[in-house]
Parts: sequence; structure tokens; C-alpha cells
Amino acid sequence: MSDVYVGPVVLEVNGTEIEIREVSPTVDTGRKLVKTMNSTGRAKGHVNGIATYNLTLEAVIPKSGTIVWENITDAKLTIYPEDTASGGLTTTYRNFTVQTVGRQYSVDNEARISISGFALNCIEE
Repeated sequence: MSDVYVGPVVLEVNGTEIEIREVSPTVDTGRKLVKTMNSTGRAKGHVNGIATYNLTLEAVIPKSGTIVWENITDAKLTIYPEDTASGGLTTTYRNFTVQTVGRQYSVDNEARISISGFALNCIEE
């Protein structure tokens, strides 16, 4: 029997489904190496820090009904598998705030918008 993996996902912003091409969440744990001078000549430990959640999204630009991404603050982003029957976790990012927005137009592809921002909390269910 073969393994089944999570395929495409669905993204919702405040409960509204968004047509996306790509979403890339990253977590920075905030942990840092503590360097000290000692007889071993190497670091011996770390310090825990504050975790941060960064997300980059790439969406297509619809002809009408588009979101004004520059105005998004304290939003709720939910990512879940397109095929919920196959399992997979639902991940919710709370208090998402947009930092940068960029647009891309190409002769060979659809118009796209790139969004990057941060969330204050992440919950996996």
C-alpha cells in the first residue's frame, strides 16, 4: 500500500476563500546560540526567544472583487487540505498583518500579487 500525502491546500482570509498559487509559512523559534569564552573553545548552550510566524503568499489577481491586501491587519488565515477526507492538519494563523505587497505582470502568465506578512500566533488542529 502506498503512502498518501497532503496535496493542494485551501487558504481562507477571515473566512473568505482566496485563489492562491503558493503559500509559504515559516517559523522563527527565536532561539539563539550563546557564545562564551571557555577552555573547550566552543559554544555550550542557547537561550530561548520569542517565536515569530512569517508568511508569504502568491495569489492571482481577479478582474473584480479583489482584496485590498495593503489594508489587512489582525486577520485570521486558515490553511487546510483541499481533500479533507485524506486527513491533514488545519493551521490557523491569528493576527496576521501584511507588511509588503507586490504585483507581477508577464506576457506568458496570469497577473499575480505577492504578499508577505507576519502572524502573532499559530494553532494546528
